Amino acid sequence: MPDRSVSLVVSVRVLPGRRADFLTGISRNAVASVRDEPGCLRFDVAADTVDPDLFWVYEVFADQEALEAHRRTPHFLSWQEQKAALVVPGSQSDRLGALLVSEE
Repeated sequence: MPDRSVSLVVSVRVLPGRRADFLTGISRNAVASVRDEPGCLRFDVAADTVDPDLFWVYEVFADQEALEAHRRTPHFLSWQEQKAALVVPGSQSDRLGALLVSEE
């Protein structure tokens, strides 16, 4: 794994009753990201075991430039529009860091 790889962890709370719509939309974004972006190395979505409306998204990019390119793709921009109607306003928290260890 290149030394410049970056990881992004996003937490977000979905509006009550919008869980299925959120999962459909973010799944489309995840598939397109990994399939169409050589710099997107991983895209996982996890749900809290207690709160069904709380999610964490984990993404790994080859470098900062790949992350920036991801944020300009049509599928990402489309997802941002869809997501606005599905998540609790102000609930998203993003954490960006250098990827130091990755074992599969």
